[in-house]
Amino acid sequence: MLDSKSNGIRFEEQGGNGEAVSAKIVREQVISSALQLLDKLGMEGLTMRKLADMLGVQVPSLYWHFANKDALFEAVADTLLEEVATTAVAGEQWQDMFFRISCEVRQALLAHRDGARFLARTYPLSGNVARISSQMISSLKDAGANDRTATWGTFSTLYYVMGFTIEEQAFSEKRPDHNQSPDLQALLLRYPVAASAWQHILKSDPHEGFHFGLNMALQGLAHYLLAPEK
Repeated sequence: MLDSKSNGIRFEEQGGNGEAVSAKIVREQVISSALQLLDKLGMEGLTMRKLADMLGVQVPSLYWHFANKDALFEAVADTLLEEVATTAVAGEQWQDMFFRISCEVRQALLAHRDGARFLARTYPLSGNVARISSQMISSLKDAGANDRTATWGTFSTLYYVMGFTIEEQAFSEKRPDHNQSPDLQALLLRYPVAASAWQHILKSDPHEGFHFGLNMALQGLAHYLLAPEK
């Protein structure tokens, strides 16, 4: 039965454990609809009013499931990572795990418009973030890292992934004629070294750049694990 206070979004039906089963389904619908808006309109277009309109409810109805806008956005951001690191690989070394998970995170963020920027904006300490980071931290500790190295080694790697993917997605949003603008051409003439590098990036596969930076980061972390703690 519908709760009259819910504007058609909260249900009174109870499951065997007393949980509002239908309410759980509606919460997932809110998150799913938010992801659809993100893909269609980008991060700036995802607003509570537009989300409520898409669901056919009033904005206050959304707060049955989320305390505020930040809580909703954190739930959406966490959902971006729900398919990452879901399968354990027996005997996997920490370098291989970091590389695999980093690639999975990047692909998960690329799957949604502004996905990396959206995650970086909220970056919640939530279920999927905790699950993924726990695997990475544990693998470093198993390799002999102390708490400090395992923590910063893990999150520095994830920050690299988010930063690279933010740039990758922003670049894909630029107009096709952006590189031909007079201002940019004049700037590149003033800085030929940067111009050469820019041309290399334009001609390169994004996967190449991502893997280059990731391997460099992991090699540095491996070296750090061998160095005495200062």
